[in-house]
Amino acid sequence: MPGILDNEPVLIARAQRGNLDAFNELVLHYQDAAFTLAYRLMGDRASAADTAQEAIIAAYRKLNTYRGGSFRAWLLRIVTNRCYDELRRAQRRPTISLSGSSNDDVPEPLDVPAPDATPEEEALARELQRAIQDCINELNADQRLVLVLSDIEGLSYEEIAAQSGSQLGTVKSRLSRARANVRDCLAEVRELLPAQFRLREET
Repeated sequence: MPGILDNEPVLIARAQRGNLDAFNELVLHYQDAAFTLAYRLMGDRASAADTAQEAIIAAYRKLNTYRGGSFRAWLLRIVTNRCYDELRRAQRRPTISLSGSSNDDVPEPLDVPAPDATPEEEALARELQRAIQDCINELNADQRLVLVLSDIEGLSYEEIAAQSGSQLGTVKSRLSRARANVRDCLAEVRELLPAQFRLREET
């Protein structure tokens, strides 16, 4: 996760005054985080890239609405809203699949393999992360949103409720169902799970 730029408040102030170079410096610092979040939500590289770019353009146009606090959180909230809108539109268009095609050119996995992992362990870990993303892709838009924001972005229930415009109880129930659906999905690829989880499933 990128840290705060040393001169971030200065860059934000300049960007709010219309300095495009200052805004571009901010974007360069946070663009990977924006794309990774979009990919986790969209499940497809091309859609994620387009949506992240649209969100960044929207952020520039909305700079006057930024009122302090974490600029990263503010930017990622815009990314999240763009992705959520697109996912809901896609669900209303049955001919468009929400599941992205698998390929090797994906953002860093949810959990990076340990530095001392063997090549076989690294390959297995990446296969597991790809399987997890495939299972996330199978969730509906509401469940996918709360799962990514909670279990990947680390937001609290309250933050997710505020960001998604949902009631706290709704967030909790959607997250519970999303986690259960992902567990059920992963049961189909049990051989990729760490040994302790395989044993738990089999007992």
